[in-house]
Amino acid sequence: MRSDKIVSMPSAAPAPQQITGLCDDHGQFPQKLTVIFGKEFKTTCPECSRIRLAEEAERAQAQEAQVARVRMAEKLGAALIPKRFAGKTFAGYIAATAEQQKALKTCARYAAEFKQIAAAGRCLLLLGKPGTGKTHLSVAIANEIMSTSSATAVYRTIGSVLQAIRATYDHTSDKSESQILASLISPSLLILDEIGVSKEKPSDFELTTLFAIINGRYEELRPTVIVSNLDAKALASAIGERCADRLREGGVIVIPFEWESQRGKEGF
Repeated sequence: MRSDKIVSMPSAAPAPQQITGLCDDHGQFPQKLTVIFGKEFKTTCPECSRIRLAEEAERAQAQEAQVARVRMAEKLGAALIPKRFAGKTFAGYIAATAEQQKALKTCARYAAEFKQIAAAGRCLLLLGKPGTGKTHLSVAIANEIMSTSSATAVYRTIGSVLQAIRATYDHTSDKSESQILASLISPSLLILDEIGVSKEKPSDFELTTLFAIINGRYEELRPTVIVSNLDAKALASAIGERCADRLREGGVIVIPFEWESQRGKEGF
């Protein structure tokens, strides 16, 4: 005759007892006591628990803020923004006229909508008279998108780019030409300043380099901000029609800066 083995099921955990606990800091509090296998388990003071969780949350926020500061410092360092312009913001730009206000509003909107701008690879041209705040606003865009998102930005003058590439030819640079070009193509936003500064006709080397940068970013759908003292017609001659054509793709935004120089005045 077969006998079935009886398997004992574990009994349910004992219900906790409601007692009164005593905290050295906060006095009496409702406490639950549970006894399991002769061992007592008591809940702690709820106010102490609240304070501990708040302190842990504060420490976590401080650590996150520190990480964010380090990342921002790294991004700002990689951006290569000159010291004179590093702290430029939209708030620091004085827009006294309707034209200046329009320029400020358009640049601020470009930064605010950068996610959509980046998806379309939409470029921005800041063109016009020297000393009118073009570099200020271009850097303000870079600072804004880097501080509010994971986007990266790089600021370079075309002269510094050409000089850096020339240095690779005589082996005075620790980087190759392809590495320099890649560092200009890979950022979320590139600001190219001082385009067409020279009165002379651009050399084949300059045009070839500009095309390599602008076309590389065009192919990767990455927007470029061009800063120049030239007007739109003269800019096309300075950068070549192939570059101009790629900048127009996706609906280029052009802001004319036609007011007088503001250098020496607060906000520029």
